[in-house]
Amino acid sequence: MNRINLYKQKDFGPLPGKSSKMLKDEWKNIGRNELCPCGSGRKYKKCCLKKESHAPIDYKAHYKQKYDINLKSPEEIEKIKKAGRLVLFGLEQAESMLAPGVTTDAVNRLVHKIADKHGAVCAPLNYRGFPKSVCTSVNEVICHGIPGEYALKGGDIINVDITYILDGYYADASKTFYIGDPSPDARRIVSVTAASLLAAMEMIKPGNTVGDIGWAIQNYAESQGCSVVREFVGHGLGKNFHEPPQVPHFGKKGHGVTLVPGMVFTVEPMINLGGAELFIADDGWTAITRDRKLSAQFEQTFHVTEDGWESLTPYDLHPFIG
Repeated sequence: MNRINLYKQKDFGPLPGKSSKMLKDEWKNIGRNELCPCGSGRKYKKCCLKKESHAPIDYKAHYKQKYDINLKSPEEIEKIKKAGRLVLFGLEQAESMLAPGVTTDAVNRLVHKIADKHGAVCAPLNYRGFPKSVCTSVNEVICHGIPGEYALKGGDIINVDITYILDGYYADASKTFYIGDPSPDARRIVSVTAASLLAAMEMIKPGNTVGDIGWAIQNYAESQGCSVVREFVGHGLGKNFHEPPQVPHFGKKGHGVTLVPGMVFTVEPMINLGGAELFIADDGWTAITRDRKLSAQFEQTFHVTEDGWESLTPYDLHPFIG
């Protein structure tokens, strides 16, 4: 539910394990009036600027000061992971009920019932006025579809996007499902979208950037003759539904915030079979492809680890590909 805010995010390293020479080079890029990366809370010019050697960068303090990114502790990761397990259960239960004739509001009732039973909260409900507990986006709906009386038909595709809050922490994931026998176009867009997320996952590791993730998605999707939605992006999360950084699904390699251990964010590419242009329905929420061609989405919540990534809402994408 995060619309893109186009702002520049400056790169920053170095990462643990870089050479002392690289460390010195990185310190040279800090502006005199920027907060000192050592975590003191003082300006660089009044702290470490004139020191012969610099202390290791306090990434938790620096990323909070510079980007408002909250690097998560192991305890916080476990809490998000616990919420993620409930999200996956919700998706499994939703998938089991999807069939021709089932209404999207029935999916909404199921998702809400699961939250109530497990002491969780459906994050979308009343978020900025959103009227339901889950997003159900059918066919040409890109995202933020509002559940209602629409009865699913054979040949439809539907994205079910669940976000639960459990013990104060959010987790977010979505899948696109077939209703009955899919058309060739449906198979194609679902396959390309799932493969786009897999391509993104290969970019998630310390030292890479947010731009690397977007580049991987855009490069793959466009190579398959599809288009990438620009207006909606992935996002950090934890104690809040949407936190920095924003994670666009398009971009340039090497651009954007450098990934470091402890970052948690979603990657949720929305890929269109036709053009990338969209419009918002009169309800103020539902995003629809302007050419009315199919759109699909897959989403997981990721944690940047010391040597790569961990999905906090893990599921296998391969069955959706091909």
